[in-house]
Amino acid sequence: EVHLVESGEGLVQPGGSLTLSCAASGFTFEAYTMSWVREAPGKGLEWISAISGNGFSTYYAESMKGRIATSRDNARNTLYLRVNRLKSEDTAVYYCNGPIGSSNWGQGTLVTVSE
Repeated sequence: EVHLVESGEGLVQPGGSLTLSCAASGFTFEAYTMSWVREAPGKGLEWISAISGNGFSTYYAESMKGRIATSRDNARNTLYLRVNRLKSEDTAVYYCNGPIGSSNWGQGTLVTVSE
């Protein structure tokens, strides 16, 4: 059974940074592209990044390019997301999804950007 568990910062100040983690189990993690998706209050799901199984290729939403970076540690079956220069509009529940496009989602981790 696939399990995805996100973790990371809760309350962050504007202009700050955060790193989220997603621990994966139940499938051959290194074989699959993984993605991060977020859902802001009152809005729908927004795809923000993806990374290939070997970590060599990364993809980012245009709206966030230059502020985010996704990486993975296949030895630890863990996916990461780094977001810099946080804005209030980054407030959202962040989810990892994998393999990308599958119905496998974590429970999400809430990030609140506020003073």
